[in-house]
Amino acid sequence: MWARPAAAAEPWLLLAGPRVRWSLAALAPVGGRMEEPGPGSSGTGDAPPAAKRRRLLAGEEKRPGHGERYVPPPRKRNPGVSFSEPHFAETRYYFEGGLRKVRPYHFDFQTYCKGRWVGKSLLHVFSTEFRAQPLDSYRAAASAGRLRLNEQPVRDLSIVLKNNDFLRNTVHRHEPPVTAQPIQILVENDEVVVVDKPSSLPVHPCGRFRHNTVIFILGKEHNLKELHTIHRLDRMTSGVLMFAKTAEVSKRIDEQVRQRQLEKEYVCRVLGEFPENEVTCEEPILVVSYKVGVCRVDPKGKSCKTVFQRLSYNGKTSVVKCFPYTGRTHQIRVHLQFLGYPIVNDPIYNMEAWGPTKGKGGEINKTDEELLRALVEEHRSKQSLSILDVSEEDLKPIVGSEECDHSGYCTKPVEIMPISADSCRTENFKDQKEAEIQACLQNSDTRPETHEANPEGASSSENQDGHTEEKDPLCEECKLVRQDPSPRELVMYLHALRYKGAEFEYSSKMPDWALEDWDETQE
Repeated sequence: MWARPAAAAEPWLLLAGPRVRWSLAALAPVGGRMEEPGPGSSGTGDAPPAAKRRRLLAGEEKRPGHGERYVPPPRKRNPGVSFSEPHFAETRYYFEGGLRKVRPYHFDFQTYCKGRWVGKSLLHVFSTEFRAQPLDSYRAAASAGRLRLNEQPVRDLSIVLKNNDFLRNTVHRHEPPVTAQPIQILVENDEVVVVDKPSSLPVHPCGRFRHNTVIFILGKEHNLKELHTIHRLDRMTSGVLMFAKTAEVSKRIDEQVRQRQLEKEYVCRVLGEFPENEVTCEEPILVVSYKVGVCRVDPKGKSCKTVFQRLSYNGKTSVVKCFPYTGRTHQIRVHLQFLGYPIVNDPIYNMEAWGPTKGKGGEINKTDEELLRALVEEHRSKQSLSILDVSEEDLKPIVGSEECDHSGYCTKPVEIMPISADSCRTENFKDQKEAEIQACLQNSDTRPETHEANPEGASSSENQDGHTEEKDPLCEECKLVRQDPSPRELVMYLHALRYKGAEFEYSSKMPDWALEDWDETQE
């Protein structure tokens, strides 16, 4: 399988499967837009016979008069970012123990050769940029015909890459389970779809999630397709989530966001007795790691503002309304932690890893690398790494304390981890993260290809309910038995309660855990 690059300049690049991370910056060839070759252009009018073409593509034969391996011109791609029936038909859901699960399925990851790979061998690219898997795993994939170069199996990893080379890798995808709680449609009209998103569901395909996302569930179960993302919520945040049905509506609402005309109201349950008076926090927030999805208050961070109002206190915890005036990553959660009232079941900001005061007042007394290591180790000891969407296979021993530079490159493997599901986030809007949305969606294979249900070497077995489960000998996940999280572990007490714009107002009902008579002992 492809593995995550050792480092990447852009924080949003790593957006594929459990150990599969291709850069979307590579999808367009160097030089700009991809076009279909014309009738007289190279690769169409003078195309070689089929058998010879296969040898040329595979690098087994050189084109007469050229002396170099033949690379076909790039194909025209669908510029859209929506999903269609071929995508939805890749696999099926099933429900078990209060969880929505996805049958493992084979999937093609594909990319054009990145500029920095030109002139380098596949072996070199794997060994320098995709180090999460040993080279033997790539050799095994090549031997099984899983790696394809310009649509031809590539067996020799010493082959040198050229501009416009098209790479494809067939992998066996396993998605983490999410809550079985259904998505409630709050509003649907000619312009928008507004839903009440359950906790644990990412908005769109990202990280290890594809079918277990709001976008795919709406398409598969509600026949709501070609939706435009207006904003996002963290995977663990529930509540009001808006989609536009047309680009025009999306742009109109986005303009309201830019003009700060959108009012956002959240509700949460925090530890301790929150002050009765209104509290405003304007501490700047800095991203510690895009890969793990962790932030903290820091003078070098981005400015932001959140206003808090207490609704109730039951002797142990408080229900608090939150009004974020900006949309920084994890803004509400980080500000509450700084104030000393972290969200009760926050899997990042209410952890002992932050120190005795759990980060209150910005007191951490750890380097960023030490903090990340402590968070991972605490979840590992609790067998809750799945909550962070950080798989064991992606974790490398964290050695040394060398810091990463601004481009993300490290002199030592400090944080060789995938982007977490929380990094599929956030409360940020399109003006700050539009490129990330487009990347996530495009990387989810906007150009579907039909491939064998059972790639070479795969086997099948029938389970108790009569469904045929594929076992892939090259898939490490197939060899593991993972403990499922409980439905309770997939809920965080942070809910988007209301969104109000110049021409609309959408709200959901108050979640049960936010009610004044809620009995937390029954949870």
